[in-house]
Amino acid sequence: MEWHIREELAPILFDDDDRLAEEALRDSAVAPARRSQKAERKAGTKRTEEGFPVHSFQSLLKDLGTITRNKVMVAGESFEQVTSPTQLQQRAFDLLQIPLR
Repeated sequence: MEWHIREELAPILFDDDDRLAEEALRDSAVAPARRSQKAERKAGTKRTEEGFPVHSFQSLLKDLGTITRNKVMVAGESFEQVTSPTQLQQRAFDLLQIPLR
């Protein structure tokens, strides 16, 4: 399951999200994988093409873990409220095609 999630989140992770370019750089199917220019640029700048900071899978999970659902009580009435995601957190949910609300 993690593999599938990482594939979807690759644009904001250090993972190579340009598989075609990566495969084109290989001399043979058994040759070691080489990073695409896109992945090298992402690793060098520590930024995505959209300007977000690049994350490892674990650091992104920690970042997403700051989103909370709170039960709020006002004048005897209660409701649940989800914290507003950052732009990066929203991008992660968009890539996973998961509505936050």
